[in-house]
Amino acid sequence: MNKITLLLIAICTTCFSSCDVQSQSKLGNILNKIPATGNPTSLEIGQALKQALEIGTSKGADQLSAKDGFLGNLAVKILFPPEAQKVEKTLRSIGMGALADNVVTSLNRAAEDAAKEAKPIFLSAIKQMTITDATNILLGNKDAATTYFKRVTTAQLTEKFSPIVTSSLSKVGATKYWGDAATRYNKLPLVKPVNADLSEYVTQKAIEGMFIQVAQEELDIRENLGARTSTLLQKVFGYADKKK
Repeated sequence: MNKITLLLIAICTTCFSSCDVQSQSKLGNILNKIPATGNPTSLEIGQALKQALEIGTSKGADQLSAKDGFLGNLAVKILFPPEAQKVEKTLRSIGMGALADNVVTSLNRAAEDAAKEAKPIFLSAIKQMTITDATNILLGNKDAATTYFKRVTTAQLTEKFSPIVTSSLSKVGATKYWGDAATRYNKLPLVKPVNADLSEYVTQKAIEGMFIQVAQEELDIRENLGARTSTLLQKVFGYADKKK
């Protein structure tokens, strides 16, 4: 690199955390023009991680918030709560499988509604990421980014998801379907009545599903060369490959 480029990196490394989004974007464009040779600077690592995680988390949130994003994905599909699985088994055994299916579908629809709110929370967490955070994630375990997101976004996701899930459960009929299922089950002889808190359960499972999806996207970024769509990403993640 020439002296001007080195000076630019030195100055921007100092102010990286305080740059606004527009400034960081312009800076990213400049850095992408730097040849992918030598070890990446701390600034390049930060820019590359943010760029990669913005792509990954946005893709994950979009997939889960789409119709059947949860319902059609076996890795995150929400089933009856554990304490109510005996309800499902019993209903299906007495010819009420359609009612059980309605419960499962409505739980997943509520999670898909909530997932629409995840993207801005993840993007905010990425924006606040420090260079130290980025370096630790790049050179850390394969789930280092997911662990970071769990630490800094779980409380926000819970606060945001909970009222949406509660509202959606009613909107998509989950409350009614579950009420019908529980009522019919509780009327059966010799069974212990069940009363699962659907809102809390679906909120928790929706957040768990988000992190499962984020972990998949993170793994793709780390292991799929085709996901490194810029010179900067190729340089930084190529460096990480060599450090393993």
